[in-house]
Amino acid sequence: MRALTVDEARRRATEIAVRSYRVDFDLTGSGSTFVTTSRIRFGAEADSTWVDVKPERLISVELNGRQLDVAALDGGRFPLENLQSDNELVVSAEMRYSADGEGLQRSVDAADGRVYTYGMSSLESAPRYFPCFDQPDLKAPYSVTVRCPEDWVVMGNGAATRTAPGEWTLAETKPLSTYFVTIVAGPFHQLRSEHDGIPLGLACRQALKEPLERDAEDLFRTTREAFDEYHRMFSRRYPFGEYWQVFLPDFNLGAMENPGCVTISDDFLFREQATEADRSTRSRVLVHEMAHMWFGDLVTMKWWNDMWLNESFAEYMAHRVAEDATSYDGNWTDFAFVRKWWGLQTDQSSSTHPVAPDSLKDARQSLDDFDGISYAKGAAVLKQLAKYLGDEVFLRGVNAHLEAHEYGNADLGEFLAKLTEAGARDLGAWSDQWLRTAGVDTISVEGSVLRRKSPDASRRLHKLSVGWYAEDGSPTLVDVVVAQDSTDLAGGNDASGADAGAGAGGRAGASTGAASGAGSVVVVPDAGDDSWVKVRLDERSLANLPTVLPRIADSTTRAVVWNSIRDSVADAELDPRQALEIFVAALPAEDSDVAVGSLVTWVEDRLLGRYLDYDQYRPRVADALDNKLSTTVPGSSLQLITGRAFVATTNDADLLTGWLDNGGPEGLHIDQDLRWSIVLRLVRLGAYGGTEIDAELARDKSTEGVIQAARCRAALPEAKEATWTRIMTDPTLGVKELLGAAEGFWHPAQAAVNAPYVQRFFTDIAGTGKIRSGMVLGLTVSRIAPRYAIDPGLIAPAEALIADESVESGIRRATTNTLDELRRAVEVRRVYG
Repeated sequence: MRALTVDEARRRATEIAVRSYRVDFDLTGSGSTFVTTSRIRFGAEADSTWVDVKPERLISVELNGRQLDVAALDGGRFPLENLQSDNELVVSAEMRYSADGEGLQRSVDAADGRVYTYGMSSLESAPRYFPCFDQPDLKAPYSVTVRCPEDWVVMGNGAATRTAPGEWTLAETKPLSTYFVTIVAGPFHQLRSEHDGIPLGLACRQALKEPLERDAEDLFRTTREAFDEYHRMFSRRYPFGEYWQVFLPDFNLGAMENPGCVTISDDFLFREQATEADRSTRSRVLVHEMAHMWFGDLVTMKWWNDMWLNESFAEYMAHRVAEDATSYDGNWTDFAFVRKWWGLQTDQSSSTHPVAPDSLKDARQSLDDFDGISYAKGAAVLKQLAKYLGDEVFLRGVNAHLEAHEYGNADLGEFLAKLTEAGARDLGAWSDQWLRTAGVDTISVEGSVLRRKSPDASRRLHKLSVGWYAEDGSPTLVDVVVAQDSTDLAGGNDASGADAGAGAGGRAGASTGAASGAGSVVVVPDAGDDSWVKVRLDERSLANLPTVLPRIADSTTRAVVWNSIRDSVADAELDPRQALEIFVAALPAEDSDVAVGSLVTWVEDRLLGRYLDYDQYRPRVADALDNKLSTTVPGSSLQLITGRAFVATTNDADLLTGWLDNGGPEGLHIDQDLRWSIVLRLVRLGAYGGTEIDAELARDKSTEGVIQAARCRAALPEAKEATWTRIMTDPTLGVKELLGAAEGFWHPAQAAVNAPYVQRFFTDIAGTGKIRSGMVLGLTVSRIAPRYAIDPGLIAPAEALIADESVESGIRRATTNTLDELRRAVEVRRVYG
């Protein structure tokens, strides 16, 4: 089925105006299909158009009382001809439940056999479960009815009312885009509350009833705090009635911003223990989706090239509001360590793109741009803009934008126009520099001169601070405006002799004495993480990091340093062995669980997995983690994150077996999730096999247990072929079990066992595009690609796969990212051996 192009969408938007939807779902059948009927009222100024529907079987199509031939359906589009100024279309279709998290997902809980369903409409998925005009700028109100088993409850965009046993009606909504329409139906456990006149709800599978009830107050509190802050910031109150947050199985995103009924991965319901970083991340996810109620839902982009107006805004607000208004702190530390690192990698990949690209991509290709640029880079740019304009101007422009386009659609130009009306200046140049071009500048300090190196001619303006750190970690900070390639920090003059007067460029906001760095041993450009830049540290600073980095109190500055280290290694500009030594030296004093989690993931996946010999350097990491584990406070979040990392790197099978049998160190509770991590490690060490996996699954008969068992079995040498076949050919495999199996398959210690599957990836992965669709395609590639096989001979087959336009774009895009990492690893090994 071909994807909708921007030209087709623009043309259809001028030809029809959708008045309303009435969608009836019949979920009473016991098989793999259900029946949907859409009654659509729309006006038309053209003689013909089409409706989008992707059925198992098209039952009937009626247009203005005329029955049409269902055989006219072609590639998910049904042609409509002889249109009138006002039309009524009734389409009835038998649809297939999905297993890939797109359309109407159906999941069976392994714990009790109960069935749960939910709708995911983004980006091309709405027609998989209801006929519609599927594009973001054709909004309309929805009325929905659902027939389902009598013990089920129903939730959706409108308030749900049970009208009879097994029959539900959802109240008519405000105008919605198709991509955030949803229904949720099943025997869910529900909790209700209310805040400031807004009915609030939480829901989950019955098997997760206990963790939901245990965390309900935390979840409701975050929701209340965020609503209060958004109502303070925005002149328009939350406009969509009830506000449900439903935790769901087999969800292939973190969450989805459906108005009135936000759907969230139930990975965020912690069965037992969780770190503060885990809980803080969950809080930001909730706050992110709440931001979408205004940016994305109330006002929606016209086409997917402006998705950044949704995602970047929500990403920025998630960190800002979570930090300013919720019970969780350290949110900007997370942004620097986790989200910005993700975005910086994406912005240096061969698939990089502007934050706000030209509208050339079709709907399917646009899905590929839900990445670190549309989220993290866009959020960083908005943070800069808000700081530059000041909150008064920024929020005045935001509110004017929301008021002008409520329940409608808008683009970048219209957003910038409202900011300009509010008092902003020179936004055209700012947009060209930050939104319309890709790539990232590099900032470094050489003596008293700050250098800016740009990948293109954009010459972006930066407002940042430079930090000079003494041996005890104490800082001297200097604010700098960077508008030239060279800035004299001592005198505030352009070192290259270029005009430094324009825009106050090239001028340091501190005295010569303060900027001289007297007594400093480490210099950190952009120490406050204020701009979107690559940072390079001088050799003297790098040499002093093992001593000074543990003494730098500001966790955000430590993140800036670590992002510089990680990026320098990836660019083959810093010996990965030196980076490892800095990690070992800094780990004992690191008190942020966000930092430890992010850095250990990088060490395991990049340093040990790709850049350095695993067997030679793994003991160094395991010993460092063992030492840290022995010094952390028992029962602390830091102990838990360190314990997880130690389990993944130690080769002491006897110790791990003892933890399973007798418990771990004081304060480290070996809960079921940690037990599974230990089992996985023991399988990889060859100490456990299929019998032990089965025994653990008998202990944990939950859906989570099934997923963890799949991850562990993927690591068994004798199960590799069966696992590979399931991943590549089984369309019924649920999202989380699929991804779990892919995550367990590769490991640097299993190079010989996995060798036969390296080349097979390039021949087999294309077939997954015929049995799955949407987000899960790229997610699968990122996990099942042979990322630990660092062989220049793999570059050619990767390039061939990427060039094959018959392969789904999501597969090719994710393979492009994999190839980028392969090339980097090959170069690092070439340079440093």
